Amino acid sequence: MRPTPADPDAWNAYLAEGNAKQARKRVAADVLLRDPSGRVLLVNPTYKPGWDLPGGMAEANEPPERAARRELREELGRNVQLLGLLVVDWVAPHGPWDDQIAFIFNGGTLDAVDELRPHDQELSEARFVAVDKARELVSTRLRNRLDAALRALEVGRPLYLHDGAVAW
Repeated sequence: MRPTPADPDAWNAYLAEGNAKQARKRVAADVLLRDPSGRVLLVNPTYKPGWDLPGGMAEANEPPERAARRELREELGRNVQLLGLLVVDWVAPHGPWDDQIAFIFNGGTLDAVDELRPHDQELSEARFVAVDKARELVSTRLRNRLDAALRALEVGRPLYLHDGAVAW
């Protein structure tokens, strides 16, 4: 017989068992930051090839926007006020990885960019680059997300992607 909410301990145990069987999603949370001339901030991770947007993976039970702000503090020593959501991308399983949900948040424009430098061992470099150069430096998967983030700024609303392609 299935427990009911009338028996809170049995009910919570039943729900916990169901929760343990549910799929888990990895969550990536990046930030689009620009300088006054419109260049895009990219970071060069030491743990993988290629350039990336600043941000990273959320920890267990961490909201994506908090993960993005935490990663910017840890990696660049910056407290950034997020101005909204630009992109949500469902990323299909690839290589050894299961699927994930990738977010890009709007970090706005940074005026004081002179002191911007990596603050931990995960990054070798951080720099602002022209959008066309940024598109060359990042992976195809991230290029699609970056293009969508820039488009979201133009249209004034977040975009949903399905494995890098605009879903609607």
